[in-house]
Amino acid sequence: MDIFFEIHKDIPREGPGDNQSTKKAYEILKEIPSNPNILDIGCGPGMQTIELAKHTDGNIYALDTQKQFLDRLNENAQENKVNHKIKTIQGSMFNLGEYFEENELDLIWSEEAIFIIGFEEGLKKWKPFLKKDGYLVVSEVSWIEENIPKEIKDFWESDYPSIHHIEGNIELVKKCGYKLIDKFIIPESSWWDHYYIHLEKRISILREIHSDEDEWISRLDNTQKEIEMYRKYSKYYGYVFYIMQR
Repeated sequence: MDIFFEIHKDIPREGPGDNQSTKKAYEILKEIPSNPNILDIGCGPGMQTIELAKHTDGNIYALDTQKQFLDRLNENAQENKVNHKIKTIQGSMFNLGEYFEENELDLIWSEEAIFIIGFEEGLKKWKPFLKKDGYLVVSEVSWIEENIPKEIKDFWESDYPSIHHIEGNIELVKKCGYKLIDKFIIPESSWWDHYYIHLEKRISILREIHSDEDEWISRLDNTQKEIEMYRKYSKYYGYVFYIMQR
């Protein structure tokens, strides 16, 4: 984990995304209260948390296991003058019952983090904490084309075996008792502008520092391979926002 955080240190996001997509997804929620209780699961350094805070008068709970990310979020929230809307919680997405009551939340939000628990498992385990007609909004890596080349199929299925096509995820949404309100694919620029460009710079710096450490080089090679796979095969997969209602 120390190597992971050093690689991802001081980059704007912990996965693909952008403020325009966050805003677009939030504006789809036509029936949300004017002052909702919102939980952002796996918030990381919280770029999307701060964007949400700019578009709501509600209370946002930002949950992550890592104190370093939460500290950065608190600093950024203060700089953006939205700190009064955000409360950080160091905790796990696997144990929401430790922090929240059932039927407490108007909106659960999670960008590029539900894969940690798994798409279907997250839909099932998080549902009890939503109010009736409450919303669940997640971005999830998904196949977006048919006839996927073997190289990229093998790469993703070894890293995240439960990756599905969009249609497969929609079936899981229905199976878990949600109504799909909308969906959209985030743009390719969202992978680069706030994530991969910064990640590649970190990889280059860390290769110099840890050039004679095998574990570091292996981890850096794996991270670089992920970037190269997207550079080569971006037409076949992407992050998809799924906007659901209980």
